[in-house]
Amino acid sequence: MKVVSRLAVFVAALALAACGGGGSGSSIPVVAPTPPPAAGVYTLPGAQSLSVADIQQILAQAVAEAKARNLPVVIAITDRPGNVLAVYSMAGAKPTTLTRPGPTGVNSDAQGLVVPAAGAAIAKAITGAYLSSSGGNAFSTRTASQIVQEHFPPSPSTVGLEAGPLFGVQFSSLPCSDVTTRTANTTVGPRRSPLGLSADPGGFPLYKNGVLVGGIGVVGDGDYGFDKNILDVEDDAEEAIAIAGTTGFDAPIAQRADRITVDGTALRYTDTTDGSLKTTPASAPAFASLPAGTGTFTAVAGYYPGGGALAGTVYGTEASGLRLATTAEFSIPSSMVLTNGSGQNRFPIRGGTDGADGLAPLTDTEVRAVLEEAFTIMSRARGQIRRPLDSRAQVSITVVDSRGQILGLVRAPDAPIFGIDVSAQKARTVALMSGPNAASDLLADPDSDVRGFVQKARDFVPDPTFLTGKTAFAAKSIGNLSRPYFPDGEVGRPNGPFSRPITLWSPLATGLQASLIVTNLAAHLGFVTGATATDTPTVCTNLPQVAPGQNRLQNGMQIFSGSVPIYRGTQLVGAIGVSGDGIDQDDMISFLGLYNGGQRVGTIGEAPMSMRADQLLVGPTQTRLRYVGCPFAPFLDTNDQNVCQGK
Repeated sequence: MKVVSRLAVFVAALALAACGGGGSGSSIPVVAPTPPPAAGVYTLPGAQSLSVADIQQILAQAVAEAKARNLPVVIAITDRPGNVLAVYSMAGAKPTTLTRPGPTGVNSDAQGLVVPAAGAAIAKAITGAYLSSSGGNAFSTRTASQIVQEHFPPSPSTVGLEAGPLFGVQFSSLPCSDVTTRTANTTVGPRRSPLGLSADPGGFPLYKNGVLVGGIGVVGDGDYGFDKNILDVEDDAEEAIAIAGTTGFDAPIAQRADRITVDGTALRYTDTTDGSLKTTPASAPAFASLPAGTGTFTAVAGYYPGGGALAGTVYGTEASGLRLATTAEFSIPSSMVLTNGSGQNRFPIRGGTDGADGLAPLTDTEVRAVLEEAFTIMSRARGQIRRPLDSRAQVSITVVDSRGQILGLVRAPDAPIFGIDVSAQKARTVALMSGPNAASDLLADPDSDVRGFVQKARDFVPDPTFLTGKTAFAAKSIGNLSRPYFPDGEVGRPNGPFSRPITLWSPLATGLQASLIVTNLAAHLGFVTGATATDTPTVCTNLPQVAPGQNRLQNGMQIFSGSVPIYRGTQLVGAIGVSGDGIDQDDMISFLGLYNGGQRVGTIGEAPMSMRADQLLVGPTQTRLRYVGCPFAPFLDTNDQNVCQGK
């Protein structure tokens, strides 16, 4: 167990479904992949951005509500690619906040840490921006809280239900990620977050003329936590102040989280109403009229220079770091790639790097086939989290080799940005755990806590040679083993071997996932506070290197659905990861993208059914692991059902 002594003291000192693609197999005939649409089916969101005047208006409205509540706060504003445009600290605002302690008073992972309030506010703002989209969904940090806990929805009366659909997403877009960017290295996004994604209410997306342009985050009450009971209505001051700030930049009502259902449950956007505000934000005094001493723009190392508000970047331009692909980069129209700001694709399609490991690496032709087929499946699929109903799914898609090296990344133009980093995390996690080096890499970690999860897994299965390449794990399978109850949600059952026990578990302490990255997170927080001069490198875990400065989990582990491994016969050669829509959509796009890509090139494909994780009965209950779960009738252009069955 990782207790407070190893990380929290350090930081405080520095700061002050059932398987759809496995089973017994069937004789369903092979169907040729559907050709991609001849013309682009997606459009780039409108060219909108936050101006300096916009940011000053947002700040003025939030400050007025904070004054009315007698709660001085730190307010952060970002644009959609994650650039920090303002961090404003009101006079008297607490400079730090405390991540919520463990449920029984024993802290592990990221629980009970004193962290910079400015960093927490940035994390909230980035979460509001990254989980949302222009034409489909608007999610807040309260929404995030609802979908990352041990039961969905979280409340005292929902015990026995499975964990949230995005369980684990909070440990993404981390400050150590090699997929997100940092201001010291480049002028373009998508940017990293100081604390990953946030589940603490008080973060919202910002819209301008109906287009997503950024996010706002507010911190001031000293508790960086989450909402344990979705059934009550909180009077949360941080959330109310943030909502006041969004006035005039509100999310379209039709696409707010409370208009979106998952498994029949409406999501939550906010507990604050116009009637519960203590001010009329539209009548707030202008920012320029605020008395001297109201607050200051606060520099944050690695994120924001201070000195005043900055104008936002138009999303979808070269300057934003995300733009439409050229036909040479990706053949399907209306696709998007990540760029370095000077025209160069950051993750161009290429062949595998793992030939020295005795493999026949993925070729660029094979990678391209998988990405194109996955993009085509996405463009035909009905979105789960997007409104209006029958909108097309929009996700990010990443292919990696067996070393976790990114071989290509493409996305739909209005896919939520959080899915960029997460799609790579998923693919890398699946490639590591399905490969022959899973146990040896984890056992080579310098942290005994990380190393201990290998034996826990081998005892749980039980199999003394578990995690040596015998089993093909999908992201859903790894997620099963990472829940604080196994089977998922069943109170009274033991935790999965990659999870903390429920007495220690929280969204801030998930187990192996968090244990792998907390040392790097602590190093970064020391840099943000100025206690250390050196930032954490662009590597989130301390596993053995497979190339100079690179390992198989470069940007951290991810533990919710949307990735499958890629095989050449019985040999693992990589993985595909998908993120940005419902978890079943993510599962299906990765699974069928690989299946159709393999059919097209004839040299790669799904894991043999006999190797898939859904052949394993594990734990005291001898419960079958899951592999993938696909929507029942997912396509907009056909009535096909059970589309993953038998493949």
